[in-house]
Order: sequence, then C-alpha cells, then structure tokens
Amino acid sequence: MMSRLLPARRHARSMPLAATVALLLVAAAPWRVAAQAVEAPAAPPPVAWHAQATWAWQAKPAFAAPYTGPNSLVPGREKSYSFTTTGDLGVRLWQGAEAHFNPEAAQGVPLSHLAGAGGLSNGELARTSGANLSVYRARMFVQQRWATGGDAETIPADFNELGGASRTSRWTVRAGAFSLLDYFDNNPYAKDPREQFFNWSFLTHGAWDYAADARGYSVGAMIEYRTSTWAVRAARMELPRESNGLALDSHWRQHYGDQLEVESDLPVLLPAGPLRARLLLYRNRAVMGRFDDALALGGTPDVAWVRRAQSKTGWGVTLEAPLGEEAGLFLRASRNNGQSETYAFTEIDQQLSLGGQFTGAAWGRSKDRWGVAWAANGLSRPHRSYLAAGGQGFFLGDGRLNYGPEQVLEAYYRWTLPDVVTSAGTLRSAFSLGAQHLVHPGYNRDRGPVQVYSLRWHSEF
Repeated sequence: MMSRLLPARRHARSMPLAATVALLLVAAAPWRVAAQAVEAPAAPPPVAWHAQATWAWQAKPAFAAPYTGPNSLVPGREKSYSFTTTGDLGVRLWQGAEAHFNPEAAQGVPLSHLAGAGGLSNGELARTSGANLSVYRARMFVQQRWATGGDAETIPADFNELGGASRTSRWTVRAGAFSLLDYFDNNPYAKDPREQFFNWSFLTHGAWDYAADARGYSVGAMIEYRTSTWAVRAARMELPRESNGLALDSHWRQHYGDQLEVESDLPVLLPAGPLRARLLLYRNRAVMGRFDDALALGGTPDVAWVRRAQSKTGWGVTLEAPLGEEAGLFLRASRNNGQSETYAFTEIDQQLSLGGQFTGAAWGRSKDRWGVAWAANGLSRPHRSYLAAGGQGFFLGDGRLNYGPEQVLEAYYRWTLPDVVTSAGTLRSAFSLGAQHLVHPGYNRDRGPVQVYSLRWHSEF
C-alpha cells in the first residue's frame, strides 16, 4: 500500500478510469465463477478472488519559501497522480488454514519527488514506480486459526480473509509476505489511504518506523491471541538491506524489526460500544547512521558515513471512541528514540494526532463517509541539529532549518456510489474530495504554509 522509493520525475498520463473498471471486471469474473462452481451450499468458498483499483490526483498551489534544498517541497505549483490495482487470490487449505497471493501494479508521479515533509500528502503513492506501470508481488502468506472458546462468531470475507465460523477466543499465526499495517494499529477511522485520509500522518503511528521494504511490505511471521474484549499480537519482520530500500535483509537473526501490541476494551461505554485502547512497542536492529555521530565529523554531516549496527526503539498509543456504525473518534501518540536515521517509514520522531470519521446520515447519505483530523509531527534534537547543519535525510533536507513542529490538518468527503451487480460479483465504488493544510512543512518555519487538494476514485470487488 505505502511505497517509499523515489519514483521517476518525468510525467505521463494516468490510466483512464474506464480501463480501471474494466480491469477489475476482467480480473474478478473467472475466479468468482470458478469459486461458485466448487463451493458447497451454505459453506464458505474454498477459493475466492477480490480486486481493487484506486486512482488519486493532487494539486499544490505555489507557496512562500526564501530558500529550497535538495529534499524540499518545491515552492512552485505542482500536480501529482497515483494509480494502484491489487488482486487477492485466497485458497482454503484445511480447517482453519488459508493461503493468499496478492499481485499488485502501481504507477504515479509524486509532488516534489516525494520529499519535503514528514507528513507526505499521498499514502497511496508507490515510491518504487514512476510514470510506467510496475507489476509485482505484494503479499503471499499463509495463516492458521485455532479456536479456544468463547461465543460463536462469523468472520466476514474480505481482502486477504476467506471468513467463516470461528470463536471469539482464538489463536492466529501468519507467515510470509504481508504488511504490518494489515494487522497492527488497526484503527477503523484512520488507516486506509484508498478510502480515508490521504496524508501519511494518519496511516498509523508517525513515529513507528515499521519494518517494510520500499513498497510497504515485508517477510516474516506474527502470532495473535484475541478474545471478545482484548488481544495481544507480536511479529518479527525483515528490514530492508539499506534505508528505505526495496531489497529485504534475510539475516533476520541479526537485522530485524520486532513489534508487540496489546489492545483492550476500557470500562467506558460510548454510544456504539466501549472505549478501546492499544499500546504498541517496537525495536528495529539494523545498520543505521546516528545523527550525533555524523555531526561529530564536522562539515556538512551525512549519516551514510557513520552507519553501524544499532537499535531503534519506540512506542505508540491509540484510543478509539466508537460513536456509530463506521463512525468514531481517535487519538494517537507515538515517539521513537530519535537518535538514528529513518529506516523504513517517514521522518517523524514524535507525533500527536486526533480526528474522526463520520457518516452522511444527517443529510440522507448514510453510506457516505467524511473525516477531519489534525497531526503535530516533531523531530528529536539530534535530528533537528543534523538538518540545520545541512544534512540530508531520505525525505528531508532544506539545506538549513528554522525548526518548528510540522502540523497537518486534513478533511475529506467520500461519496459512495450505487453498487453494480453483475454475474461476476458486486462492484463497489466511491469518489472522494480532500484538502490538506501543512504548516511548517519539513519542520521549517521559513517555508509554507502549503495547501494540497485531492481527488480519488476507488473501486473493489
């Protein structure tokens, strides 16, 4: 989903919307027909196929900036687009076990070569792809569930989930290639840039440098135990061989990303259920450069000169307040030790964000969704000093720095369109408008503020 290598800077036209819908129809039809031919009545299908496509367009007017560095937001007017399409082939292996394979294709041209902010404007933009469509394997994993008790529960079928009967108390093990964001910090109100907030500040904890390759995926294993009121999960995943690289480091005993998350209902009853809390802890072990080590060399610092094996640790806390069906408020706070370079996500060392998702029921559009959120992103003192001395990060580097916390205010409205029912399945689509206001982009008081306007089309089977 989130991809993080610099795309080519040349521009090309994005894929037409009609081609997107056609691709979904063609992709879905044979698999859905095949699944119907073999499934038993009243039983979950042994094979299922899902597909999605998302197109996003953004524009940024010119803004004030007395100076611009190699990794700055360009102060002139810019336009950007992204396109992704993903399939999911799921196969039931035996009782409680299933396997999934996700082919994915991505294309896009970013604003300012995807640099100049901690909260970048489009979480769907694929950094490994440029103006030409790239096709690759996104996810390929197996999972096994064991029910241990509790009430009967039906898990709904979805992307990377065949669904079926289970119990509220159960173990789940997953192994293979997937994204940590699929299962950790599963905030229902701010998580998915295909249907919710666009900005990276609202994808997850900003200070969680989560283990992933340049497209946002990794290889590893996780284990989870959940009940009707609480859950705990842990995972060890591979980190890239180099900062924000595409190739993963398979030496998982020496270099790895570990995370542990605990979630629980709290004794505070709200209109649609109890208040829910999550605590995430993580530790990355990799060959990274420390900001203080780079500064100690004198001159213009560069973390590439001082890389060595070391650890990066951090935490994140989430509170969720459900107010209705798919409506609620959230608050996130996160922090990492801020001593070493960003290795796999974005350049945020500390963050506070809050906001909510709501429905259009008040004006007769109960299936519509809209949201508004605010984030304050910050850097550690060593990170600030490094940038102020002219150092370059993967995403940041104005050449100098008049530090100020970066603030992101975003709002969107998503119109849900009527379902299209065909022999191949049901096509669901939505169209979104969004606006972002960035204060102190790249943590620099000398630059901005910046406005970003967005359009988005999303369809899925």
